[in-house]
Amino acid sequence: MTAPNLFQSFSALAAIDATLLNDLPQMAAAGGTTLFDTGQPCAGFPLVLSGEVRVSRQSAEGRSLELYRVVEGEICLVSAASLFGHTPLSATGVATRDTRIAMIPPQQFYAWLAEPNFRESVLGMFAERMADLTSLVDAIAFHRLDQRLAAALLGRGQVIETTHQALADELGTVREIVTRLLRRFERAGMVELSREHIRIKDVAALRAMAT
Repeated sequence: MTAPNLFQSFSALAAIDATLLNDLPQMAAAGGTTLFDTGQPCAGFPLVLSGEVRVSRQSAEGRSLELYRVVEGEICLVSAASLFGHTPLSATGVATRDTRIAMIPPQQFYAWLAEPNFRESVLGMFAERMADLTSLVDAIAFHRLDQRLAAALLGRGQVIETTHQALADELGTVREIVTRLLRRFERAGMVELSREHIRIKDVAALRAMAT
């Protein structure tokens, strides 16, 4: 049997029997729900069927750094690393909106790794996520925060619905610094600020700032 439509976005599952996929436990979570937390044992390999999961690390002071987001067809690097290493989870996953996931239990995950297509697909996506994290480390280590903020504003449309806190979490800094930089951008004519909205006024200037 071929995989049902629900799992067609996951190339790694192409060779897995549809009956086994349909039997995977599923859960629905509202936006803001914590799906897994740092230090917990990994409950399995999550498959995002719809929605989005934000994966982040928190400091002892409460600061948050977004590592990546998982949408349909992608894998969670933290979950995979935990399963491969038999270690607790190293980050927190929170649904950003209404989200549905299927969970491959650990023993099932290990058994499916014997299937070449599944193993190679998972390892390939694992490598891609690692490359993304390397880029994040480079940005944090070598790029100024104003550059990173300008880059974060690009490609989201003319009007961005977000909060200063959400941008701070994404960039791994504090809200006060993001607010200060956004006001500087506003004085320079690059953006216009209003409550939970940022209107882009000068894309070229933002792009120049980001490079």
